[in-house]
Amino acid sequence: MHKSTDVARSALAVVQASWNLSARNWDVDALTAVYTDDALFFGGRPGHAVGPRAIREYFASYEGVIESATLELVEQHFIPVTDDCFLAQGFGEFLFVLGGSRVSRSRLRTTLLIVRQQNEWKIRQHHFSASPESPPI
Repeated sequence: MHKSTDVARSALAVVQASWNLSARNWDVDALTAVYTDDALFFGGRPGHAVGPRAIREYFASYEGVIESATLELVEQHFIPVTDDCFLAQGFGEFLFVLGGSRVSRSRLRTTLLIVRQQNEWKIRQHHFSASPESPPI
């Protein structure tokens, strides 16, 4: 394994752990803090969130719906961009606890641009989407 892949894998584990800690009690401020101030975000709702205010609003839109969540990033492939930045693409396996303690699971395609800013790994670009059932033609 290449050194840059080892660094990326470790950094992605840190980001995943931070995201999961923040989502354990669906803390929208803590979730927002996992992202950079200039982050771009495509999540599970229509629209495009740019920057912390819009990303916070995205997470807040699930308050009262999602009680907690965990994310496992699997089958990730890495492309180094710089020493402090890499692209990770693969799949995210979510476990959601919804209102009334109902459980929901989903597996989404994931693309993340991860950067180190002020010695902290954060998400700068986030794109999650469902796998298409057939080509969009």
